[in-house]
Amino acid sequence: MQMSYAIRCAFYQLLLAALMLVAMLQLLYLSLLSGMHGQEEQDQYFEFFPPSPRSVDQVKAQLRTALASGGVLDASGDYRVYRGLLKTTMDPNDVILATHASVDNLLHLSGLLERWEGPLSVSVFAATKEEAQLATVLTYALSSHCPDMRARVAMHLVCPSRYEAAVPDPREPGEFALLRSCQEVFDKLARVAQPGINYALGTNVSYPNNLLRNLAREGANYALVIDVDMVPSEGLWRGLREMLDQSKQWAGTALVVPAFEIRRARRMPANKNELLQLYQVGEVRPFYYGLCTPCQAPTNYSRWVNLPEETLLRPAYVVPWQDPWEPFYVAGGKVPTFDERFRQYGFNRISRPVNCTWQDSISRC
Repeated sequence: MQMSYAIRCAFYQLLLAALMLVAMLQLLYLSLLSGMHGQEEQDQYFEFFPPSPRSVDQVKAQLRTALASGGVLDASGDYRVYRGLLKTTMDPNDVILATHASVDNLLHLSGLLERWEGPLSVSVFAATKEEAQLATVLTYALSSHCPDMRARVAMHLVCPSRYEAAVPDPREPGEFALLRSCQEVFDKLARVAQPGINYALGTNVSYPNNLLRNLAREGANYALVIDVDMVPSEGLWRGLREMLDQSKQWAGTALVVPAFEIRRARRMPANKNELLQLYQVGEVRPFYYGLCTPCQAPTNYSRWVNLPEETLLRPAYVVPWQDPWEPFYVAGGKVPTFDERFRQYGFNRISRPVNCTWQDSISRC
C-alpha cells in the first residue's frame, strides 16, 4: 500500500513537471509570436510614419563644426570652400538634385523642395563678408524651422578666400532669430534679398559656377545638375528611381533631360501634355533657343515633342554627341567634373559625349 502511494506521488510529480514544461514552452512560443507580430507592426508603422529626421540640435552642431574648420581653399586659391553646413543621409543609389546659387537666389529653393521629392545638394556662393554672414544665419534659420531642409538637403558654402564665414551667435537677437516657421524664413529672405542673375553680383568677384556645380554633386552616385531657377517635372525623382532600380546598366551612360523656357506669367506645367499645349502656342520653347540654339540642338526637341505618351519613364532615343552641347543630364558612376577654370557666364557647361535623352523634362522658371 505504501509502495503504491509512493508510485502515485512520483507519477503526479512527473505529470506536474510535464505540465509546467508545456506551459513554459507555450509562454515562450507566445512571447516569440508576440515579438514577431510586434516587429511586423513596427515595420508597418514605419512604412507609413518614417522615423523623424535628425534633431535641430544635431543639425546646428554640424553647422558649427563645418564653419569652425575654417574651410579649405579650392585649386585656384581664389575661393574658400565649406563642405557640409547641412548634411543629409541617403540611399547610395538615390538621385540627387544638385544646384547652385548666390545667397539672394536661394529663394528658389522653396520651389525645388516642392517639386523634387528626393535629396537635394545646394552650393551657395557669398561674394562679400556680409553675404557670408547672411548665408550662415540663413542656414541656421532654415535648419531650425524647415523639417524638409533637415531631412533632405545638403548645403555647402563658397566665398572669396580672403573671407572666413563665422558661426552664427545665438545670443544675437537678429531678425532671423525672431522667426518661428519655415515660411517666415523664406518670406524674410524675400524682403532682404535682391534676387537676380547669379553672375551680376555687383562686385569684382567672379561667380565660380563650375566649382559650385562640382561641389554640389560631389560624392553622389547619380545626380541631376541644374541651375537653381529651373524646375523639374512633377514625379521626375520617382520616375528616375524606378527606372534606375530596374537595371544596373547605367554606369558610364549619361541620360539627357530636355529643358524648356517658359514665360514668367504662365503657370508651370504639371506634365508633358500641359507643356506641349504651351509649346504649340509659343508660350514655351527649347532652352536657350534664342541665346544659343546650337548649345541645345543635339537634344532634338522636335523628335521629343512628337514621342507617343508613355506611362513609365524610359530612354527614348540615342543622341550622337555634337559640339557645342550643354545638356542637362543624369549619369551614374565616375563622371568627369565641370572645368572650374570657367567662371561667370557663357559656354561653361560644354559636355563630354552623352548618348540618351528621356521622356520627361525640366523647365526654366
